[in-house]
Amino acid sequence: MANNDSIKKTFIVAAVLCIVCSVIVSSASVMLKPMQSANKALDFKRNILMAAGMYDESKSVDDMFQQISVKVINLETGKFTDEVDASKYDQRKASKDPARSESLDKSTDIAGLGRIEKYSYVYIVEGANGDIEKLILPIRGYGLWSTLRGFVALKSDLNTVIGLGYYEHGETPGLGGEVDNPAWKAKWEGKKVYGSDNEVLLSVIKGSVSSDTPNAEHKVDGLSGATLTSDGVDNMIKFWLGENGFAPFLANLKSGEA
Repeated sequence: MANNDSIKKTFIVAAVLCIVCSVIVSSASVMLKPMQSANKALDFKRNILMAAGMYDESKSVDDMFQQISVKVINLETGKFTDEVDASKYDQRKASKDPARSESLDKSTDIAGLGRIEKYSYVYIVEGANGDIEKLILPIRGYGLWSTLRGFVALKSDLNTVIGLGYYEHGETPGLGGEVDNPAWKAKWEGKKVYGSDNEVLLSVIKGSVSSDTPNAEHKVDGLSGATLTSDGVDNMIKFWLGENGFAPFLANLKSGEA
């Protein structure tokens, strides 16, 4: 009988401990959520600054980000819009909402998106006279294992790349994960997006770009051993900077009609 009591007490103690631990973990999760959200927002801003070549680790991210104007555009018309509130718009949720996005057919969905939202954020650095000095555009697309989400930044000519970077992906470390390698990201700087007929020529090739490579100004080294991730980056660049992405907006900016 004593042994049974001992076993019963053991189970009771274990159950109580489990309940107490669950309460502690749940409470910690709730209390830490605001901090986690703030850190996520800070990292998001940091990645925009890094793509634009504006990040300085010795300075406050929020202070540096004050140089950037956050605006929303209608992707179909290629024009700025006030139809959604830029301070509240959730682009990721919108991309999954049939009421706020459109289905893509297979012939155009080269980035593997499935759906595309009607509105997109754009991030702008303006000069003293109000002209655009830098434009940072959000991009995403499927690689080997995951959807890569990041930014590409363009100079004032809206054709020359300043930088490219990803803030979220699940690619294989050491292979597709090399999209995070500073040496590879540096290869994007100065590359040209469009040809003379406004076709997207910027591409990720197999192998390395050399001085002998034809149209080298439009080409970036592929990731060694990560062909599918390289293809994914190539496809999302062509999609988002093409007619189904930001090309109409860029055309309107150039003509002053955005």
